Amino acid sequence: MQETNLDQRFAQGGDPELEEVVDAYGEKLLRYATSILGSYQDAEDMVQQVFLIAHQKRSSFDGGNLSAWLYKITYRHCLNHLKKRKFLFFADLGNVGDEAVDPFADSDLTEGIRDAWGQLSPKERSLLYCRILNEQSYDELSQVLGRSPAALRKQYERAKKKLASHLNTQGIYGKEPEHGYEQKPI
Repeated sequence: MQETNLDQRFAQGGDPELEEVVDAYGEKLLRYATSILGSYQDAEDMVQQVFLIAHQKRSSFDGGNLSAWLYKITYRHCLNHLKKRKFLFFADLGNVGDEAVDPFADSDLTEGIRDAWGQLSPKERSLLYCRILNEQSYDELSQVLGRSPAALRKQYERAKKKLASHLNTQGIYGKEPEHGYEQKPI
């Protein structure tokens, strides 16, 4: 039997392939949705719905980049959820309740940085999260977010400046690191 990759098998498969996809992408999408929504409970619901939608619409998936397709569904589903609820400000990401799905679990971010992060819009958080924590390229993000790489670069720079501004008002951004020695000019 010839082994095909998960992307292609999912497009034509059934429940076993869905289980593989959930195992492969579940935690990643949960962290991503939590970073957008600011709520673990809402993110958990969204990701479950995303997998159901993906499974139901798998025949429309071309078998290409499954990761980008799932992130795109998650992104749109989360934004639609926020529009329905008309959130202007979101929960503090430091209180997600479960370290396993904390979008910053693998990082050393301070509470002040997390607070500043929570002041960004969901679209800004999504873009920064994908670029910084997921290390996705602008080309990959273009597939997920449906915008050109050039537009995403500009939006990324604006979101970084906005985050820096929030950090600056908290007195976090621009501080010299404490290293115990003086820097001498070269």
